[in-house]
Amino acid sequence: MRIVAITTRVVNADMRNWVFVRVETDQPGLHGWGEATLEWKTQAVVGAVNDLAPLLIGRDPRDIEQAVRILKKRSFWRLGVIGMSAISGIELALWDIFGKWLGQPVWRLLGGKVRDRVKVYTHLGLGDMRAVYETMDAEPLVQRASEVVARGYRALKAVFIPYSHYHAPLAEVEKVGRLMEALRNTVGPEVEIMVDFHGRPASASTALAYIDVLAPYRPMFIEEPLPPGETVALAQLAAKSRVPIATGERLIDRPEFDDLFRARAVDIVQPDICHCGGLLEAKKIATMAEALSIGVAPHNPLGPIAGAAALHFAVSTPNHLIQEEMVGAVPWYFEVVKGPIRMVDGCWQVPDAPGLGIEVDETIVDRHPYKPEVMHATNAVLSDGTIVDW
Repeated sequence: MRIVAITTRVVNADMRNWVFVRVETDQPGLHGWGEATLEWKTQAVVGAVNDLAPLLIGRDPRDIEQAVRILKKRSFWRLGVIGMSAISGIELALWDIFGKWLGQPVWRLLGGKVRDRVKVYTHLGLGDMRAVYETMDAEPLVQRASEVVARGYRALKAVFIPYSHYHAPLAEVEKVGRLMEALRNTVGPEVEIMVDFHGRPASASTALAYIDVLAPYRPMFIEEPLPPGETVALAQLAAKSRVPIATGERLIDRPEFDDLFRARAVDIVQPDICHCGGLLEAKKIATMAEALSIGVAPHNPLGPIAGAAALHFAVSTPNHLIQEEMVGAVPWYFEVVKGPIRMVDGCWQVPDAPGLGIEVDETIVDRHPYKPEVMHATNAVLSDGTIVDW
């Protein structure tokens, strides 16, 4: 079996363009799909896939570890998030091919089943991205949270930490406390709440001010309280925080995760399967975390192929904690890719179809061609004009 072509299809999903990667083989009808979505870098990722593709033409798609080594080692330059996202999309498609060839779901090839169902959480608006990033007041917050719970979710995440810098103004801190109190009172103690800081605080002291007002309401974890790379400050914060800390969505190499683990700066790690190099790399990161009693909750606000890959990862990974999903990002989420995601009682069910278990409807793809994404990050400006982290 040989790879004969690697191509991309871009699907505009409003605030993101989904980048689907298709790998063709010389076996009639046998191909695989992956996803390499990277917000605001769509055309760069498509270009990276095109640049990397010649390295794998003529090679056996079942040699997945070797394929990833070739893409990394023969690129010479360190690839960064654009190149690693391209590799991830290709790698997922290779697993899809391998599973189809064997007639087995990918989770069996990753070590087999370690759980009978997968706990999941979604965001406000059931993943509608404007609801996710623009719910900063109590009334819409509790309304949207109620809608999520009514749909059967037993966990949800909200983003209501204000755009921040090196100081947390008292008025903003108290507002965050009121929002969290309203949210907890609305969903009750049975529903897990996660709060995404989105890397907005620029210092550990700023992050800690917000953590302290969230702590009485027992969030499951707070996410990315500091920007990526601030490992020393994160370790200092972890030593003082009364809430478990999760991070890692913007790390792309095992050495970066190793630095995080060595510093004991995190309780839950969040690699993104579509950015860190794919399923095999994510499994290696999870194994490193397991050795240090760290749970894994992969980042996944992306498209339906990414969701399918996350499901197979979760089924086969012992220290997997809970899975992020955004199946409500667009109303036609389940039309463009027909796949294995099925939720019962707040949990995804274990799939049994070969490969990733997906079928891409390219007629739906054609209806949603590339458009420039909504540049929501331009909102991250303080009242004095200071540009801060989105």
